[in-house]
Amino acid sequence: MPEPTPPDRERHLIRYSGRGGFSPGIADRATGSTVITEDGRELLDFTSGQMSAILGHGHPEIVATVREQVGRLDHLYSGMLSRPVLDLARRLAETLPAPLEKAMLLTTGAESNEAALRMAKLVTGRHEIVSFARSWHGMTGAAANATYVAGRTGYGPAAPGNFALPVPDRFRPDLVDADGELDWRRQLDLGFDLIDAQSVGSLAACLVEPILSSGGVVDLPPGYLAALRDKCHERGMLLIVDEAQTGLCRTGDWYAFQRDGVIPDILTLSKTLGAGLPLAAVLTSDAIEQEAHDRGFLFFTTHVNDPLPAAVGNTVLDVLIRDRLDERARELGDRLQGGLLELAERHKVIGDVRGRGLLVGLELVDGGSGDADALGAAVTRRCADLGLHMNIVQLPGMGGIFRIAPPLTASDAEIDRGVAILDEALTAETS
Repeated sequence: MPEPTPPDRERHLIRYSGRGGFSPGIADRATGSTVITEDGRELLDFTSGQMSAILGHGHPEIVATVREQVGRLDHLYSGMLSRPVLDLARRLAETLPAPLEKAMLLTTGAESNEAALRMAKLVTGRHEIVSFARSWHGMTGAAANATYVAGRTGYGPAAPGNFALPVPDRFRPDLVDADGELDWRRQLDLGFDLIDAQSVGSLAACLVEPILSSGGVVDLPPGYLAALRDKCHERGMLLIVDEAQTGLCRTGDWYAFQRDGVIPDILTLSKTLGAGLPLAAVLTSDAIEQEAHDRGFLFFTTHVNDPLPAAVGNTVLDVLIRDRLDERARELGDRLQGGLLELAERHKVIGDVRGRGLLVGLELVDGGSGDADALGAAVTRRCADLGLHMNIVQLPGMGGIFRIAPPLTASDAEIDRGVAILDEALTAETS
């Protein structure tokens, strides 16, 4: 049968989200944790936009910064420096442990991962890249080659030398110990045994998220990141940690890697750094930066180190520090997870609640229907009808996993209301 004619609102738009479509309604404005559509419907935003608006929508200090900075200095020749860029580079380094003290400001997470991978290849003189089998690092070049959760079919051959590492998923473990729990150490050993067997001796870097977000909100087990770092360094590889969604207080720490006492060789940031505006960063040590520079590192883009987004990044840091939003993320995360665990006691289709701070995953099981994907899609639609926008990983086999990430500025009442709406939606779709 021919494809149905797209609605008028989509007539001139290229659809870019795989087989999924656009959300219903047309957004008109947003404030705080609420998005309002043209027809006046209010949606509680439990995705922080595209996982980015950690200060909510229309934060008055962000608005003021944009208004002032756009009239003063917005865009420059990429080799020209400005005070907002110098300040943000210094201030980011001050939030991080030594030796992460050199920064490069870009626009998107994919772009920051491209720069990090390019730097790692140049510094090591190698080309092979390892990432998780359910990773998402972006849809451009090297980032897409290191992405396994989606987007690999139909685009021709990937670049040689990209290897997938098994995901240490404690809810659905593929290797277990005598107690039936995930044996992540044996899994990690086996993963690198297979990588070593395939490698041509040119392992450059491992690129990972400390919590796989699009891969199902899978939090790496305590100790895993340190063991992974050791595996990398034994082979002369660099460890690149992608904190696009976990960085800057969302997990209750300033950076998710801090829980494990592990310092990456290269750190990438995006999404949360701009609080909804296009701003990303790559941070590394003086030694790695010097080696890259000596070898002629080239990553010259139109908007590298632009002053307008850098000014916004400085304001984001101001608010995070002043309002202690790392502590607030922990408090709200406990409240959110507590509410979801209460729902799990009453809704047997909830198989797992996991995550850290305000990055929470809720996994549905099929409830006898045999199709968790379909159930997840139905609950998502019902939530939207009731006034809650929740981001679900609508990929084959993961459609029953909700990715919940409200703004760090959400109120207690908004967290409770979101949980109540989800309760109503689950009741409607499973009764």
